[in-house]
Amino acid sequence: MCFPRWLIGGLLLLLCNSALGQTATIRGFITDATDGQALQGVNVAVTDVSGNLRGSVADDDGFFIITRLQPGRWFLSATFIGYEAWRDTLDLAPDATARLSIALSPGLELQELVVESEREGGATVAAGMQTVRPRDVDLVPAPDVSGDLVSYLSTMPGVVSIGDRGGQVFIRGGEPAHNLSLLDGMYIYQPFHILGFYSAFSSDILRNADIHAGAFSSKYSGRMSSVIDVHTRNGNNQESRRTFSFAPFVSMAILEGPVKRGKMSYLLSGRASTIERVATSYISQPVPYTFGDFFGKIHAILSNSHQVSASAIHTYDRGALDESKEAGDQIRWNNTAYGVRYLVAPPSLPMLGEVLFSISKLRMAIGPEDEPVRQSDIDGFNLAVNLTNYGERINVDWGFYLRAPRLDASLGGLFQNLDFSSDRILSTGAYFEPEITFTPSLRGRVGLIAEFLGDQGFHMEPRMRVLYERGRHQFSLAGGLYRQEMVGLNDRRDATNVFTAWAGSPTGNLPSSIHGLFGYHVSPIPGLNLSAETFYKHLSSLFVSEWTAFPRFTTRLQEASGRAIGLDLRMEIQRERFYGFINYGLSSVEYNAMQETLPVWFGSHEVRYRPPHDRRHQINMLASFTLLDFDVSLRWNLGSGLPYSQIRGFDGFILLDGPVDVSREPGLARVIYDQPFRGLLPSYHRLDISVDRVFQYRDDSFITVQAGVINAYNKTNLFSLDIFTLRRNNQLPLIPTAGLKFEF
Repeated sequence: MCFPRWLIGGLLLLLCNSALGQTATIRGFITDATDGQALQGVNVAVTDVSGNLRGSVADDDGFFIITRLQPGRWFLSATFIGYEAWRDTLDLAPDATARLSIALSPGLELQELVVESEREGGATVAAGMQTVRPRDVDLVPAPDVSGDLVSYLSTMPGVVSIGDRGGQVFIRGGEPAHNLSLLDGMYIYQPFHILGFYSAFSSDILRNADIHAGAFSSKYSGRMSSVIDVHTRNGNNQESRRTFSFAPFVSMAILEGPVKRGKMSYLLSGRASTIERVATSYISQPVPYTFGDFFGKIHAILSNSHQVSASAIHTYDRGALDESKEAGDQIRWNNTAYGVRYLVAPPSLPMLGEVLFSISKLRMAIGPEDEPVRQSDIDGFNLAVNLTNYGERINVDWGFYLRAPRLDASLGGLFQNLDFSSDRILSTGAYFEPEITFTPSLRGRVGLIAEFLGDQGFHMEPRMRVLYERGRHQFSLAGGLYRQEMVGLNDRRDATNVFTAWAGSPTGNLPSSIHGLFGYHVSPIPGLNLSAETFYKHLSSLFVSEWTAFPRFTTRLQEASGRAIGLDLRMEIQRERFYGFINYGLSSVEYNAMQETLPVWFGSHEVRYRPPHDRRHQINMLASFTLLDFDVSLRWNLGSGLPYSQIRGFDGFILLDGPVDVSREPGLARVIYDQPFRGLLPSYHRLDISVDRVFQYRDDSFITVQAGVINAYNKTNLFSLDIFTLRRNNQLPLIPTAGLKFEF
């Protein structure tokens, strides 16, 4: 493929400028001395003999760099709340690079923050991006001793889940297939388990997760709505540790420890559902779900400039979302992924490089295991090289990628106007995105993706992001163009149908969206954070179910456009023994479908409607506090009713493909649909409570006891409504929970 000459020239000029000059550089990695984990957000400051101050903040990998320092003596300090300060004196020669490996020891010393990170605090949503850490996830009540990322996602404004089951998450108007889910750089096509409390991302293996609800940077491509970029922690490289937990819904085991002390570690994690064998005995409705996941990781520090890790994950799910259906209607899916990540900080360049290679597979099927009614398979590889060049006022992110998923589907009559032959989609591209610090208060990014996609040819996707800080106030602005080469097809006329068929674009037009958002954040007093963000997404080349009078599961596809618009508000309170937030999401999603047969049914060539994930109002409240050595968490959420399609009535028809005696031929039954999604289901609300207590029985051994209740006031929330029989399929009732976790 050919890249623009200005892009190649700019990269060469950047590398040359980075390598020349008479200034010096300090860079290194910062870890926790007790287990070798990378420490994100550590403040690193250097001062010279004249008192000149420069600073940096450690990133996700604990990496920091300070460039263009004048040769001479510098005094360095690394400070982080809850850790003892680390100090050193460095004598820097011209063109020298000081490479450091800093291990901070836990302590009570609290240092003044010299450099502030834009990612501090849950309410600090900067231009659509929020970083979530394990401590955030564990605050949300769940039917398990450990937390799960999906529980936290469901508390975010703009995120809609169809309920306690299904594994479907909609982010700011996008469909589940529009979300890019990554685990250590590996593609996870169906990351959420069939029971809505769980995903492939347990807090026990989580380091952090960057949630981009929209307007994400040029580093990410191939999806048009959002990004869930999850990073796992490394195993303990100082000592062997074991963790076991037992609960009525899920049980878990984690093994970790050093392969070579201080240099190489391993982490093994496994979870298996116990809900069918244990929780069924006291839940008042069937829970026919089996699921679990297995994760493994090896991490090695090759030198103070090179690190490498290898990760693997397998997930499995099986169950029936509607317990009234036959066993043959059970849905099943499996994810399998393997990946390698190589991290390098070249000794002679102010640069950090990342090389990712992974293989990902997904198999989803409905029906008997030996003869599924429908089946969809994905397998493919992804290669990505991401680099960052650091300067005093300009940092440049750039890189390239190559991915080639193979898609295969057998749908048994569903979407019968498509030819689902096996197909491999090859896409390759490069991106270039400089971040410029114009003033200490104003930063901006302008990015561009140049991509070549098989028959679709060459196209570009511009991106931008601006952050402006004035005192306690922060303003953010972001936007861009986003495309995806694959389409996830689903018949959303049935709420209990989560089967997704992956294919190339049926019409040749790539699904795409244009994002725009504006955000504001303020901390009027210490411990109080307020944020507001408004967003708009224009959606093109969507593929939805055709609206005809034929019954469900015999649908054809039609192309549609759409838009999503909304406002997210959040207030966060942090005190010594209390943490809480309340957020409100207001959104409106509209699809516009066009097809030749619409005038027959609705008198128009187009129909505008609210898709079934359009939740107009959503409120989430979380309170976590310590009471008599017990950690108490309460979460209440309210969601307005979701749209559904009503029916006008029934009739019958006779296919006249020859002489037919209409007095004897009964014909076939047919349903007459009303206009799509004009009905509204009841609102949804629920209170969850959990109480934890941690007991220490040796210096390094702990027992966590958990008790709680899901749906504390036993609200009868609706999951789906059979529009033919008006039979309700309800969400989970009041469920007491309990669990034990052993760490030693």
